[in-house]
Amino acid sequence: MGEANLYQLRLAYKKATDGWIDAIRAEEALATPDHSEVAWEKWDAAHFSEQDAQAKATEAREAYKDGLRAVNIGI
Repeated sequence: MGEANLYQLRLAYKKATDGWIDAIRAEEALATPDHSEVAWEKWDAAHFSEQDAQAKATEAREAYKDGLRAVNIGI
């Protein structure tokens, strides 16, 4: 694994993390004084999107860590 591959893995991790942050903010924005069932459902849907974004960030983080291990430790 070379530096270019590590750069790509780090970039993918950064993009996934930025997407997760955006999803958290979108969910937070839906916690409003509107206590209707429709608002509640939108808030719940945003939470599921946030969970998906977190999973992508975690997956990208693990791929980057695997690349770092390969370069630094040889495993």
